[in-house]
Amino acid sequence: MPESSSTRHREALGAALGGDRNTVRWDDNALTEHSRDTWCISILRSLRGMLSARLLCVVSPTAVDQVCATVEYANQYRLPIVPFGAGSGVCGGVLPPGDAIVIDLRRMNHILELNGTALLVRVQAGMMGNAFEAKLNEAGYSMGHFPQSIDLSTVGGWVSTRAAGQYSTRYGSIEDILLALEVVLPDGRLLRTKVGPRAATGPDLRQLFLGAEGTLGVVTEATMRIFPRPESGVGQSYSFASMDAGLEAIRLITRAGWKPPVVRLYDGVETARLFTAASTGNNCLLLLLCEGPEALTAAESQACQAICSAHGGEVMGPDPVQHWVVERNQVPGFEPFLKSGLVLDTIEVATTWDHIHDLYREVIAALQTVEGIVVASGHSSHSYAQGTNIYFSFAAHPGDPERAEATYFACWQKAMEATLRCGGTISHHHGIGRLRLPWMARELGEGLTVLRSIKKVLDPNGIMNPGVLIPEGS
Repeated sequence: MPESSSTRHREALGAALGGDRNTVRWDDNALTEHSRDTWCISILRSLRGMLSARLLCVVSPTAVDQVCATVEYANQYRLPIVPFGAGSGVCGGVLPPGDAIVIDLRRMNHILELNGTALLVRVQAGMMGNAFEAKLNEAGYSMGHFPQSIDLSTVGGWVSTRAAGQYSTRYGSIEDILLALEVVLPDGRLLRTKVGPRAATGPDLRQLFLGAEGTLGVVTEATMRIFPRPESGVGQSYSFASMDAGLEAIRLITRAGWKPPVVRLYDGVETARLFTAASTGNNCLLLLLCEGPEALTAAESQACQAICSAHGGEVMGPDPVQHWVVERNQVPGFEPFLKSGLVLDTIEVATTWDHIHDLYREVIAALQTVEGIVVASGHSSHSYAQGTNIYFSFAAHPGDPERAEATYFACWQKAMEATLRCGGTISHHHGIGRLRLPWMARELGEGLTVLRSIKKVLDPNGIMNPGVLIPEGS
C-alpha cells in the first residue's frame, strides 16, 4: 500500500475513534511488538530479520464501540484485522500480513460484574489472566482456570484458542467455564449471547467463536463461571514402573468419578529432568492434587491412593506436588535455545483410553527418527473419563543452521502423522494457528467444508485474521 494511502487510513481511524494518542499507533515499537506471537518459528525468523511485513497500525481501544468502528472501517476498505491479546500463542496465530490493523485489547481490562449468588463474573477480554485471578481471589473466588501462560495471556486469548488450564480435570476447560460472550462481527455489528446455566434454543452460538482464533470476529467480553476458593487441598505423588501402569491408574480414577484438579503423569525422561529427587532413572511420576471441602478431599485422596497402590504405584509423598506448584509456570523462552542452535517445541495431542498407549509410544518413536533429535518425551496433563492428552516435548540440533526450520517441521510432521494414525486429535489446547493447518482437512473431514461456509457467510471479505485456522482452498 502506498504510504499516502496508509497515512490516510491511519488519520481516518484516529478521527473515527477519538480517544487518546495511544488509541491508534504506527510507531516502530508498536508495529514490532505486535508483529508476531511466541511461536518458535516466529521467534527464529525474527532473530534472522525475516519478519518483514509492516502493519498499517495498532488500535488499542478502551471501549467496545471503538472495536466496532475499527472493524467496520476495515471491512469497508478490505483491510486485514488481527485481534491481539498478549501475544503468548505458540502456533503462529498472530503473524499479521502487511497493511493489517492489529486490535490490541489489553486496555479493555476490567471486571464488569461479579455475582457471588449466581457464581459468575463478566470480564473484558483484554484482562490479563493473573490480574483476573487475583481480583477473584480477593473476593473469595477462583475461576479454576490456570493455563501455564496465565501471567502472559488474556481472557480473550483463552476463549479464542479453546484453552485448558492445569486444574481442568475438576473445573473444566474454557468451553466448560464460558457462559456467554460479546463479540464484534466482521462487519462491525455486536453480538451478545445470553447468560444462563443452560439453554435449548438451537445451536450454541458460543461455539462459533470458541477456538475461532479471531477468524470470525473479535471477542470483547466474556461471562465465566467462578468457584468459591477451596477450603482444603491434599497433594500426593506416586512412582510407577511405566507410563502404561500410570495411565491405567488415571483411567480408573476418572472412571470411578473422582476428579482431582491436577492429574499429571511424567514419563521417565521428564521425571528425571523435573523431579530429580523422586527419580530412579526410569520411573514415571504421577502427581495428584485434590481440593475442595475437607470431606471431599479426604475421600478423594484416599480413593486415589487405593487405586494407585493396587496398580503398582509407590507413594512418594507430597513434596513433588509442592515443587510443581511453585515451579509450574517457570518455563524458559525459546530464544536462548534457538541462539545455541537447537529447535524445540511442545506438541499437545489427545485420544481415548483405548488408543492412548499406542499414541504415546508411536509419537515418541516417530520423533526419534528425525535426524538431529536430542530428546523426545511426554507427560499427561489433562484427563477425562473417556481419555487423556499427552504433552510431548522435543529438542533437535540440526547441525547446519540453514536446516533449523526443516528439522523443526520434520518433528511436527512425524508427530502429527503418528497422532492421526493412532486416532488422536491434532490439538488439545494450543489451537491451530498456522502451524497445524496442513492436517486440518484430515482432522475435520467434511467439517472443514462447513467451517469454510460459516467463514464465507460471516466474513465474506476475508478480513479476519487471514491465514489462520482455515486452510486455503474451496
